[in-house]
Amino acid sequence: MIKNVRVFDGENDRLEPGHVVVRGRRVDRIVPHTDPVAEPDGARVIDCAGEAGEITRVLMPGLIDAHTHLAVGGISALEVLTGPDGLVHCKALAEARRMLMRGFTSARDMGGPTAAIKNVIDSGDFPGPRIYPSNAAISQTAGHGDFSAVYDAPTALGGPLSRADQVGIMRVADGTERVLAAVREQLKKGASQVKLMAGGGVTSIYDDLDVVQFTPQELRVAVQAAQDWGTYVAVHVFTTEGIKRALDAGVRSIEHGQLADEETVALIASKGAWLSTQPFAEGDHTFPDPRSKEKDARVCRGVDHLFTWARDHGARIAFGTDLLFAPDAGDRQSRMFARLDRYMSPVDALRVGTSGNAALLRMSGARDPYGQAELGVVRPGAWADLLVVEGDPTRDLSLLADPERNLSVIVKDGLTYRDRLG
Repeated sequence: MIKNVRVFDGENDRLEPGHVVVRGRRVDRIVPHTDPVAEPDGARVIDCAGEAGEITRVLMPGLIDAHTHLAVGGISALEVLTGPDGLVHCKALAEARRMLMRGFTSARDMGGPTAAIKNVIDSGDFPGPRIYPSNAAISQTAGHGDFSAVYDAPTALGGPLSRADQVGIMRVADGTERVLAAVREQLKKGASQVKLMAGGGVTSIYDDLDVVQFTPQELRVAVQAAQDWGTYVAVHVFTTEGIKRALDAGVRSIEHGQLADEETVALIASKGAWLSTQPFAEGDHTFPDPRSKEKDARVCRGVDHLFTWARDHGARIAFGTDLLFAPDAGDRQSRMFARLDRYMSPVDALRVGTSGNAALLRMSGARDPYGQAELGVVRPGAWADLLVVEGDPTRDLSLLADPERNLSVIVKDGLTYRDRLG
């Protein structure tokens, strides 16, 4: 039981003082502070009241990152390409623990071999967030995800698999038959949703940002294959033309979108699709070549417009970080979330990072690995993924930028991973 807190339930503006009782892996009940509450026999009790009995700490749902890359976030590109087999998985487990201790109790992974890592975490053998895996992201030849050498023939023409394909970070597929097989491969490995690269990327070698990727037919077979399994396709894409092609094919989640025009953002909203985006700023990533640095600057310049238009047109916004090859990122994930207060109120940002992102995760439908209970909310029956914050993040979102200092309690799946008050 967590006593004497002000509860932000993930949806309502009002903070209600009370006590939250957890039974097993779920929230059992929330008792108003004015009502007597008996401490369950043998229960662990965390009293969050201050020294004078004041109730100032806030309990909230665990945060959700809707666009992560666990397998390639806390590792360098050189380590991925030249390191021994298994290094990607070991580094991913270490990053998973750090992510949980930053207060992110769930993550939608958008490209990487995370199904096995998810199983290890779910078994309780290692700490980490709940993972919604996409497994390998699917790219066309010369697309954002083609890590082969320029002198290698495409795999469709008998060429070798790149290291990224071998490890399971990417799957290059050309033509409807190979795209269909690639989608089914990820579903076979336990994907919750399917990720395709539908446009040029910042870090990729061969394509510029304006390049539109996958034909309409290729996108449609991917969407159909995902729908047949009760789930959906999300696409990496920045530009107007690429977004429109993806939406026409039935794609349900646009990842990024910072180079879209206002008309296209309005189209995303009218289609009821998700805009899963990131409040990027220059310096979030480092790049070895000036070409990628220039592309990153263009993307960052589009962030303010994107959030403004998304708000004006009522688009469904999801928050993610998309940190890649950043072993020295530290708390950058947390700082990026706190940056949302540039574009919305703190309480709206908290909704996006909890119940809002949870609604996106629920689109996995039959492939939702945690669909037995609600995520992103604090109410009876929901998963017990809970944070206790030193202060009020509904008024000051920057508190969450420093999780080591300001997160006193971290609970995930009913287990306590940090308790500085008990």
